[in-house]
Amino acid sequence: MTAAPLLVAGVGNIFLADDAFGPEVIRALEQRPLAPEVQARVRVRDYGIRGLDLAYDLLGGCATAVLVDAARRGQRPGTLSLIEAEPPDGTVPPEAHGMDPAKVLALATHLGEEPLPRVLVLACEPEVLPAGDEDILPGLSAAVRAAVAPAVTALHALVPLLLADPAAPAAALGRSMENGPPHRAALPAHTPATAEDR
Repeated sequence: MTAAPLLVAGVGNIFLADDAFGPEVIRALEQRPLAPEVQARVRVRDYGIRGLDLAYDLLGGCATAVLVDAARRGQRPGTLSLIEAEPPDGTVPPEAHGMDPAKVLALATHLGEEPLPRVLVLACEPEVLPAGDEDILPGLSAAVRAAVAPAVTALHALVPLLLADPAAPAAALGRSMENGPPHRAALPAHTPATAEDR
């Protein structure tokens, strides 16, 4: 079976509050699927906390991967960011269990000889993350729940762009643009917030 040129991966633990953002976006994407001609060229999968599975799939021949994840970036809860992941530099130890994206990329580099695909992260600023894995807290906060639909919309815009040009300049993909309530997503196919929106 030939690998799809683009991988969309939801990552996160559904029992750790806003860490479930990635899986929730993948679930919402099933309700609002990509266009059929796009779907045929994309693999969409909820990896949960299966970092080893994701590491192997990153080595499976895709040109680009978009990880959907909760990530603290100092923004308002619910803010979406598109981040270009830095290639592993050897300072982050690989980890086969768990789902720290940096450690998964390090693991993929350790497991394979071929170069990794380009990795982008569609990240959401969390509001609630338990202190430890022993603190089970299912369910997204209201701010992060509200970001799920805009994230799906962003994927509908991003995926065709990346299929057309896997090496599209990050600036054209909105890498440095972010959104947060009450602003609309400043990602491809979205109108940046105007002064009236603020």
